[in-house]
Amino acid sequence: MFFRRKNRNSESSTAAVEEPLPQTLDARSLEADGKLFEAIDLLTEANRAGRNPQLERELRRIRHLAGIELLENAPAEPSFPDADVEVPARGEQSLCPEITPDQLTPELVRAAFLEAGCLLVRDLMDDEKALKLAADIDRSFEIRDALGEGESDPDGYYDEMEPEPPFRIPEREWVEEGGGVLALDSPRMLFDMLDAFENANLRGVIEGYMGEKPAISAQKCTLRKAMPEVSGGWHQDGKFMGEVRSLNVWLSLSRCGDVAPSMDIVPVRLEDFVEIGGEGTYLDFQISDATAEKAAGDIGVVRPIFNPGDALLFDHLFLHQTGSDPSMPNPRYAIESWFFGPSKYPENYVPIAF
Repeated sequence: MFFRRKNRNSESSTAAVEEPLPQTLDARSLEADGKLFEAIDLLTEANRAGRNPQLERELRRIRHLAGIELLENAPAEPSFPDADVEVPARGEQSLCPEITPDQLTPELVRAAFLEAGCLLVRDLMDDEKALKLAADIDRSFEIRDALGEGESDPDGYYDEMEPEPPFRIPEREWVEEGGGVLALDSPRMLFDMLDAFENANLRGVIEGYMGEKPAISAQKCTLRKAMPEVSGGWHQDGKFMGEVRSLNVWLSLSRCGDVAPSMDIVPVRLEDFVEIGGEGTYLDFQISDATAEKAAGDIGVVRPIFNPGDALLFDHLFLHQTGSDPSMPNPRYAIESWFFGPSKYPENYVPIAF
């Protein structure tokens, strides 16, 4: 399905009619002193105490500035943690190493990636919060489609942000056509997502895994609704990102894999990119079914079943595709969030500090 593109710049129109909150003024004072992460902490605590769309928009803006700062001050040679830990058994159905959030450590992430290419974290987010985010994705879609030029959503479900020059976001139409909303364009949901990740200690785990403070890519952090009729295409994301240090948190917000589209995956470690092209491919980075099956070897291609709040962690070499079947009765809701080490951040992507 193709959508009519609407040109919106709600950031400026909203800011023109709002009086800054005291917490916003305090955060801008910290910003002026170069204390961007202190400003993020201040606004986060204020918004936890009382949700406010102005605070969420301001948080998004300062996270972007902090992301730029991370890129400008990236370490020269960060290192991954030691992987000398025992990797948990593979799940009977998923064939991925499976853990609970309390077991999550940087060392375990590294070890699981080196053994299986991925790590499945069951119940990273509780069911109620995951289902609420799924409902909010529908709401953000509805509001986006209803907004006209120059209009903004006062509640922050859809509110496009223009990044600092020279950064641009030309991918919005492509994301929209693919059944998604950029998390950056929903300051309310961006806050919910990052707050839930922090509560699950993902910030510390990802930083420990990267060996540096991570930055999210605005273009690769998507709120997604996948319909059963959407077909997949095998790929490794690094093929179009270049040389990066990455970790993707693919968070399911609904049950999927049986009643809704999931992911087809190759749960083995791949040290390089497999051959692209072949029968059935149509994009320049796509991989054929035959190549994916060969890469899977004896383990084979797997379509895991996820419950709301389950998360699959993997990097840019992981081979996967949308796993769908037109006979499935439900759509799948998920959030895909790519984190990158600033030392090897993908070119032309908009950075957002975690």
